[in-house]
Amino acid sequence: MNSTALLSAAKDGLLTGSVYALMATGLTLIFGVMDIINLAQGILVILGAYLSYALQVHLHIDLFVGLLITIPTMFFVGIVIERAFIGRLKGPEKTAMSILVTYAVSLLIEGTLNIVFSTNDVQLHAWYVDKSFALGNVHFAYIYVAGFVLAAALLSALYVMLYRTRFGASIRASLADQTAAALVGIDVKRVSTICFGIGVAVTAAGGMIYGATNSFNASTSYDLISRLLTIIVLGGMGSLGGAMLAGVGMVFVGDMVGVIWSPIWSSMSYFIVLTIVLVIRPQGLFGKPVVRVA
Repeated sequence: MNSTALLSAAKDGLLTGSVYALMATGLTLIFGVMDIINLAQGILVILGAYLSYALQVHLHIDLFVGLLITIPTMFFVGIVIERAFIGRLKGPEKTAMSILVTYAVSLLIEGTLNIVFSTNDVQLHAWYVDKSFALGNVHFAYIYVAGFVLAAALLSALYVMLYRTRFGASIRASLADQTAAALVGIDVKRVSTICFGIGVAVTAAGGMIYGATNSFNASTSYDLISRLLTIIVLGGMGSLGGAMLAGVGMVFVGDMVGVIWSPIWSSMSYFIVLTIVLVIRPQGLFGKPVVRVA
């Protein structure tokens, strides 16, 4: 077996998986704090990609510089969605209802994107998208390395916020038990709104990297959300660490299967691994045995 091909697959799994981990962390953060399953996360990633595309094509702004605009914009979009739709969900059926509501939001955004940008595939371009460098026999595309560094930086910033700030302590308390957090004076509603905004904001970075490495249109979101949901279910619903490890692990496994066995089975390996893990451990790798009810 070609060792260079295996090293290349391992490299691609790590670099690409880190970006998926970033997007999945936002999704699982939303679920952990709010008990909301955000089916709109996939289309929000594509929205982030289209925002980068619009800035590049119409204003000639570099993809990474454009993140200074798209990340705050997506945070604002998340706040609006939470205030307009998610915040209105109450009671024990909130989680189930969130699936319908966020799916409706996804369809609304998808239809708008189709009208504004058409259904034709587009892709982001820059000098570093098509260039690469070699270490030994393994080639590294600049965009994948930059995406890895960006994902690592944002995940590190998220970690610092969660574990080194008072607001992070409020988030972790809400993750553990919303009722108890409210009893000790934490504004759970405010925490939930900001967490939703953060969970959506990271899609700007993920969308930009995704759009630079793949052609996309609004319908691409269906493949994305299936992968992201697989990652957070495998890692454990509400587990931030689980989402990060599962994001890297699943892409790594898929790429290795494509090299060792067949590319046809690469995508299917996601669901095979997920099925095996859930049969053995239904709550996922790092999930809690009992799902709490807010």
